[in-house]
Amino acid sequence: MEERETKPKVVCVLVPARNEERNLRTCVESLIAQSEATFALDQDWSIVIVDDHSTDDTLKIARSLAAEHPGILVLKAPELKRERHGFTGKNNALWFGAQDDTAKTSEWLLFTDADTVHEEGSLHRAITEAERHELAMLSYSPRQVTTGLVQRAVMPLVFSELASVYPPKKINDPSSPIAAANGQFLLANREVYFEVGGHRAVADKVLEDVALARLIKRRHAIRLRYAPDAVSARMYEGIGDMWAGWTKNLALLFGNPLFLAANRLLDFLLLFGLPVAAILLPMTYQKAAAGLLFVRVLFRYYNRVSRSNFPLIDLLLSVLALPVFAAMLVRSWQKVTLLKRVEWKGREYTT
Repeated sequence: MEERETKPKVVCVLVPARNEERNLRTCVESLIAQSEATFALDQDWSIVIVDDHSTDDTLKIARSLAAEHPGILVLKAPELKRERHGFTGKNNALWFGAQDDTAKTSEWLLFTDADTVHEEGSLHRAITEAERHELAMLSYSPRQVTTGLVQRAVMPLVFSELASVYPPKKINDPSSPIAAANGQFLLANREVYFEVGGHRAVADKVLEDVALARLIKRRHAIRLRYAPDAVSARMYEGIGDMWAGWTKNLALLFGNPLFLAANRLLDFLLLFGLPVAAILLPMTYQKAAAGLLFVRVLFRYYNRVSRSNFPLIDLLLSVLALPVFAAMLVRSWQKVTLLKRVEWKGREYTT
């Protein structure tokens, strides 16, 4: 890596990119739009795009953006098998980017995915929020952009379970051991990041955001919140991508995926079976009992799924996707527990 004179910056935004030709330009242009007179790109902050050995036009797009805008640096991550054995691709790219002088001399580091879109002024507001609350890490959960009925039905189920297992109120409470972050938008104090070892300390973790949050929370304050006013993300292009992504992660996110799958299948059976029972049962009191039980199950279900922060129509659709969610949980358990390996973007990792 060549040495360059660098002026200390307020923040360095690091964007790992592997085969992100569809998303990268939109993401980076939304970051460029953060620049303003008192918070100017190249003078006060910078962007580092780390290409993770893309096989499409990601690197070409990154270089064209850097040529058009001072303050953008493009790096190419070291090869995993030779120089960074034991790293996942994302952790390798981010740790490599964090070693650049541009990052090492910045007060804050923002790690953000290439499939995110940032609202105007959100970067400066995030730094202000982190400083106001004296945080070492601030993570935003983006507004999730979904396409197609299957995605719209499945995603609320995943995010409602995440909200149950990793409640932001507990994450933000220093006395609680629960820690988590969303790697789509993770702002970290640079000194604290290197103090805990950064992405090198979680090199082999598929859920690097959660692992890094746990390391930082041992000594410092962290905060996670839903931030639709700051950032949005389209995680998956289609059903196949969504299946691959969540079957990689679900068994690592949830302690007992088989038990959770069984419970969600029970929800499905009750939500569809109880109305039928209320119609078919012969006695009036039996019909009433089935109807009351249905109302109770329905209320409990929507009370839980509403934590996902998805639109009402998606919450209504989510009932139909309960068997799909259960199948993803079982498949994820099989990959993580039995096969002890997961695949993502053409690479295989041990769990």
